[in-house]
Amino acid sequence: MMPEKLRHETDSTDPSDSDSSDGVGRRTVLASGAAFVGGLGLAGWTGRSEGAQNQTTNIAIVSSPAGFDDSAFNDLALEGLQTAAEEYDIEINQVEETEQAQYQSTQAQLAQSGDYDLIVLVSYNHTEALTQNAVDYPDQNWMLINDHVDEPNVAGYTWANHEMSYLAGVLGGTMTTEELSYEGSETDSENAQIGFVGGVDESLINAFEQSYVAGAEWVNEDVSVNVGYIGDYTDTDTAADIASSQYDDGADIVYHAAAAAGRGVFEAAQSNNRFAIGVDADQSQTLPDFQDVILGSAVKYINEGTREVASAVVEGNFESVTGANTLGLEEEAVDCVIGQAFEGELPDAVQQNLDDAKQGIADGDIEVPCTASGCN
Repeated sequence: MMPEKLRHETDSTDPSDSDSSDGVGRRTVLASGAAFVGGLGLAGWTGRSEGAQNQTTNIAIVSSPAGFDDSAFNDLALEGLQTAAEEYDIEINQVEETEQAQYQSTQAQLAQSGDYDLIVLVSYNHTEALTQNAVDYPDQNWMLINDHVDEPNVAGYTWANHEMSYLAGVLGGTMTTEELSYEGSETDSENAQIGFVGGVDESLINAFEQSYVAGAEWVNEDVSVNVGYIGDYTDTDTAADIASSQYDDGADIVYHAAAAAGRGVFEAAQSNNRFAIGVDADQSQTLPDFQDVILGSAVKYINEGTREVASAVVEGNFESVTGANTLGLEEEAVDCVIGQAFEGELPDAVQQNLDDAKQGIADGDIEVPCTASGCN
């Protein structure tokens, strides 16, 4: 018997959505739940094999502690599988498990069933459990997001959280000394102060924080950055309280790395007539009620990774994606995008600083703190 929390969902997106032109922007890719369309969605695609046309591929995806419907990390991972299902005969079992203590047994039950060609684990929170389960179930294909287990049956995909957070810091550090007024919210250009709200105070999220601070200081060495941690990834009230305190202290802009709890930061920004920066997805699109305060988002194209691994499994080529895969600016896998309400509205200095920072990172002139997997 599978636990009651397991629920089976098969994507029903109209395959005709994939016929859009190749000119689609990456903003479309980051809108959680939107069809992944055009040439971008098919980048690196291998052709459908004869055997793949006649056999259903079963994939399970297990959430991080934030759960699905987070308008960010988990939803993007799921979206990539749904995109693959538009091209291939794939059935998706969406498993929401928010208790990390249950990951060992949840993973094991899925593997024991023998039903799944691939099990996708969202977040490094699954790492400890997978270290044992990958060995115990050597014939099971696994995908681990934001970490890696050194076993031949594991595809580890980590996005350069530190690089995208550095760019978020560049955005925040630039705008805190620029005058901006939009629908009642405004910056105080005389006070260079911004904030950061993290989920859990540990290595991975520390990389978001420290890189964000470094990016802001690269723009303005006199900037002050207030830092606070919630203790989990779901408590929107605590997130709002921390962000409100930072706004009260003088922060113009707060960046969050708190998954679903980040909604509380946006609520605080609206209540305090200030601004915020989203994470993982373009949250001005995934949370449109807050687009008036979301200056931009530090984004990673998780959906491209899950689509790629699902494709490899269908094609019988899983070994091509196993090992430790790290994707960053060089692979165009992370970025900082401007919020949809602010496109063309921000000073030219913003884009210039973002472009200069990207070039500096690429050239090795800028050393971003920590690594994609965290701060050690």
